[in-house]
Amino acid sequence: MRPRKIHRLVGILLLLPFVAWSTTAIFFLVRPAYTDAYEQLQVQQLPMGNIIQFVPDPSWLEARFSRTVLGEHLLVRDAQGWQHLDAFALDPRPAPSGEELRLLINDAIDHNRERYGTVDSLSGMTAVTDTGVEISVNWDALTLSQRGPDTRWIDKVYDIHYLRWTGFENFDRIFGLFGLFLLIYMTYSGARMALGRR
Repeated sequence: MRPRKIHRLVGILLLLPFVAWSTTAIFFLVRPAYTDAYEQLQVQQLPMGNIIQFVPDPSWLEARFSRTVLGEHLLVRDAQGWQHLDAFALDPRPAPSGEELRLLINDAIDHNRERYGTVDSLSGMTAVTDTGVEISVNWDALTLSQRGPDTRWIDKVYDIHYLRWTGFENFDRIFGLFGLFLLIYMTYSGARMALGRR
């Protein structure tokens, strides 16, 4: 087969990936709704009401005090990770009840009710709001993470851009490498034909 025909065939094969790359690249330049979709939710901190004194455990690498709508918290980090302790008894603080978890999350999302709405349902340490945002609570570290419909949609755009089309990681990786190889070939063969014309 002549090089020009091979070049044309490869171009046809790359037509769909080219369209995917170019349209998603425009999205990445504009980045609509990106800030809200990947916002790092924070537990709302209140001024400390009590002076807490204690003797730290030698195994602790770090200790943090905080006060939220649920009261005072002591977070300590050792070689195994974070622990959530009662700020006065220094015993492990049990996970919050459903109503406490609802109160903590609603307080954290109060700044943007338009996107987050209010907590609609709870399953363990994960809540779903009435706007479809899923919020997970890491009680040991007292941190929050969130994923909404916009987050999932943007993740799909990333998958399209990076040729993760099937959901099978190994196949998608081979597919992506094959696509890059064809792109390199297109550049090489196109340059050769252009120089040959001259």
